[in-house]
This record gives sequence, structure tokens and C-alpha cells, in this order.
Amino acid sequence: MTADRQGHSASSGAGGGNDALQGALFALNSGRPRDAERIAAEILKANRGNVAAFHILGSALLMQGRAIEAVAPLETAARSGRDAKVETLLGIALRRSGRSEDALSWLKRAAKRQPPHPPALYEFGCLLALLGRDAEAIEVFDRGLAVAPLMPELSAQLGHVLLRRRNYADAKAAFERALHISSTSPAALFGLARVYLETGQNAAAAGCFRRYLESQPNDADAWLQLGYCLLELGDREAASECFRTATRGQPKSYGNVLAALVKSGRGRFWLRPSAAARYFQGAKR
Repeated sequence: MTADRQGHSASSGAGGGNDALQGALFALNSGRPRDAERIAAEILKANRGNVAAFHILGSALLMQGRAIEAVAPLETAARSGRDAKVETLLGIALRRSGRSEDALSWLKRAAKRQPPHPPALYEFGCLLALLGRDAEAIEVFDRGLAVAPLMPELSAQLGHVLLRRRNYADAKAAFERALHISSTSPAALFGLARVYLETGQNAAAAGCFRRYLESQPNDADAWLQLGYCLLELGDREAASECFRTATRGQPKSYGNVLAALVKSGRGRFWLRPSAAARYFQGAKR
């Protein structure tokens, strides 16, 4: 959730032109969550009934990765009104705190608000998918797309659920729709690459993985899968370099690379693990 979204939602219920509150909101929107946290905490020392300050405080904590601490102020703000934006942030904080059932309850509530709040539908669908409730997730993402067809995240996550269900045609359509809106969407590029890989279109898959890796160069799994595609295409040297990149500094990835090599009809094998390790490290012998 961006600071802009958090800040705009926090402005509701601000209770007038309170300079300190506006300063906290400005800090939040400017990407300075620590300053926003400090100002909001000072406001709450003087006025524990300031709902907007609770919202800003919770948003600032969430932006800093302090989800467990963010729950209490966001819950106070959410229980004081009927704001889907606040409820969505509370759902995110609860999910990140490992409280999935509580998160579901709040996100379900937020997703039912009128007018619809697309981020609430997105977060609700993502949590349902995370919990393996794919049919429900698809329904929620479809609802989201009905009101926010230009939100690429909805299409991309719908595509990943459909891909998991091996509905490759609809997954491909969802990923392509997301990329039509945002041509560099990492989630959509990776998903489309996976569709091509699963359907045996290795050249197209390799192209998508390369585009994905332009913005996500540290994704070892993507390097591994690109290497597999290139191996299937007969480009052993390029594939080997991808495998080395995937395992660089990550010895635990050797097993995944070995599995890819065994799976490929163009792979190779080693009689000793030490020989495989030298190969991944780029040693000549």
C-alpha cells in the first residue's frame, strides 16, 4: 500500500485544519514514516480521541515493517468508523502479523463497503489465494476488475490463481491484460513466463523471464527457470550462466538446479556433488 493511499485515507475524520495532523499526513505522503509516527504519537498524547492520528500512526508503523505494532492503532481507527481504506490497512497489518483469520474478517468487511474500494478487493483476494481458497479468490478478483479494470495488480493476481489451477488460457489472458495496462509489471511478466513454460513454449518463456529479470535481477528462481528454458532451446552456455547466477551465494539452490538439469532432455549430470559445485561456481575443472 503506497504512502499516498494511506495518507489520503488518513485525512478522513481529521477534524479540521490541525497543523500537527497535516504535518503528520505530509510526512507520511513524503515517505517519512518515522516523522509521521512521531508527530501522530504527540497528537495522541494530547488527544486520545483523534481517530485520524491513530490511522496515521498505524500507517506509519506498517510502512516501517512493524505490522504487529500497527495493529492496535489501526484497529482503534477502524472501530471508530466505517472506512474501507482503514479496514484494508488493518487487514494487511493482521496478515503480516500472522493473524490470517482476523485479517480475513476485516478484509471481507472492507470488500463489502460501498462504493467499492479496489485495494480491499485486491488484498482480500490475495489472502484467500494464500490460504488456498482459489474459487473464492477468483470471484473476488473478478469483482475487483468489474469496478477497477485498469488496476493491473488485480489481473496479475487473478492470473496466478488461474495458473495454479492449470487454466492456462484464462491465466494467459489475465497476464496479458495486466501487461497491456503496465508493460513492466513483474507479477504479470513472471506469470506469463510460467504459462509459456508450462505449455512448452520455451522461447516465449525465456523472453518473458528476461524482461522480468531486468527489474528483479536478484530472483534466483527466475534465473533458474530461464536457464531451464535456454537448456531446452539448446543454448547450453547461456543456460549454464543462468544456473551459476541462480546459485551464486546460495549453495542451497544447487539441488533445484540439479533437478532442472535432470528434468531437461538436454541436461547433464555429475558423479560427484563436488564436481557439480565446481561447475556452478564457474570453475573449469
